[in-house]
Amino acid sequence: MSVGEPAGRRSTGDPWGGVRPFSIKTKLAVLVVVSVLITTGLSMIAVQTKTELRFIMVFSMIATLLITQFVAHSLTSPLDEMNAVARSIAHGDYTRRVRENRRDELGDLAQTINAMADELEAQDRQRKELVANVSHELRTPIAGLRAVLENVVDGISEADPETMLTALKQTERLGRLVETLLDLSRLDSGVVPLRKRRFEVWPYLSGVLKETQMVASARTGMASGSGRHTRTDVHLHLDVTPPELSAHADPERIHQVVANLVDNAVKHSPPHGRVTVRARSGSGPDSLELEVLDEGPGIPKSQWHRVFERFNRGEVARPHGPGSDGGTGLGLAIARWAVDLHGGRIRVAESDRGCRILVTLPGETSASR
Repeated sequence: MSVGEPAGRRSTGDPWGGVRPFSIKTKLAVLVVVSVLITTGLSMIAVQTKTELRFIMVFSMIATLLITQFVAHSLTSPLDEMNAVARSIAHGDYTRRVRENRRDELGDLAQTINAMADELEAQDRQRKELVANVSHELRTPIAGLRAVLENVVDGISEADPETMLTALKQTERLGRLVETLLDLSRLDSGVVPLRKRRFEVWPYLSGVLKETQMVASARTGMASGSGRHTRTDVHLHLDVTPPELSAHADPERIHQVVANLVDNAVKHSPPHGRVTVRARSGSGPDSLELEVLDEGPGIPKSQWHRVFERFNRGEVARPHGPGSDGGTGLGLAIARWAVDLHGGRIRVAESDRGCRILVTLPGETSASR
């Protein structure tokens, strides 16, 4: 995590430009001034009372040391606390925090350490969620495949086409889960190159939607939790204006975006609902604005900022229809990743009914990452 100086507190070249009323610089300056005043005052008293200078020097040193000890303790005490918290973080305990009760540079450092601890705690939680989600998602198809094969080996079932088809479906499901994990790995590494080209939007999106419908039809009857929806009762509607609209992007990555958004919309659509995919020209040359709208329960506005986080399954009602589950919670995160690669934007927008997600792609003027 990259952390810089707080805004408005960067050095301007003036040695006093960064001084704040409660900063360490101010405290040290006060310490020097007080020490000089004590020494000067005692010296004047010594002159007036004709006291020996050595006694004045001893008193001056003792007073200065006491004041220095007080200031030093106020500076080293929070450093000891920060050191203890940092040591706990290094050993995997991300729950400890530094008290933020100071208004100087050490207070800024405490806020930075706490922000780092929050980020590390969130990453650790995501890692544990990844293990739990992957274990759960992989266990079902593996158990199903094992049961089929054990029945064949034990002679309970014949190795007929129907039995082998069941085993094939479970194997395909495993393949889809592995593909999702590979997408997650690419998302983390950020090394996926963009292969952008110009393409016609209508035939492209029409092909994506037809493929989605064909896959759903082929998977109808499979076990729940297939990783993709198996509903065929939802109507998919495509609206492209103008019909000759073209865009400049990576078709493979845009396919991920549209497929994941449509998949999510279909899962949360009511029986015999309608999912609309709209495409319009953006503000720049070959730019594109996509919109996916469903008729489901929608997303609470308080959850909009978390929609595209990994493993976030939302707090809305469960998906409708057979074969529709919450999935791994990675689909929308992968969609955001693909849009970010193009330098575009994806967000939840206001809608009278259901959920409405807008995608903006800047076209060929965007520099690929």
